[in-house]
Amino acid sequence: MNDFLVFRKMITPMVIQILFWIGVGICVIWGLITLVNGATSSYGGGGQVLLGLVVLLIGPLLVRIYCELLILLFRMNETLTDISNSVRQKPHISSPSQ
Repeated sequence: MNDFLVFRKMITPMVIQILFWIGVGICVIWGLITLVNGATSSYGGGGQVLLGLVVLLIGPLLVRIYCELLILLFRMNETLTDISNSVRQKPHISSPSQ
C-alpha cells in the first residue's frame, strides 16, 4: 500500500487494460450500428456497410496497438526501476590499483 502512496507502484497499466476493453466495445458497437444503417439504407448505403466492416475489423486492432504502446512506457519504467534497485544493492568492486 505504501508503494501506491509514494507512486512507486503504477496503477495506470490496470486502467489501460480497462480502457482497452471499453475501446473494443465502442468499436464493435459503432461498427455494427454503421453496418446496419448502411444495410437498411434505401439509397447509397454501400459506403456505410464498408465503413462498418472496417471499424469492426481494424478498430479493435488499432485500440490494442495504442494501449500496448502506452503499457510499454510503464514497463520500461518498471525495468529501469529494477535496474536502479539492483545497482544500489550490488556492492561496488573496485579494481586493484597498479
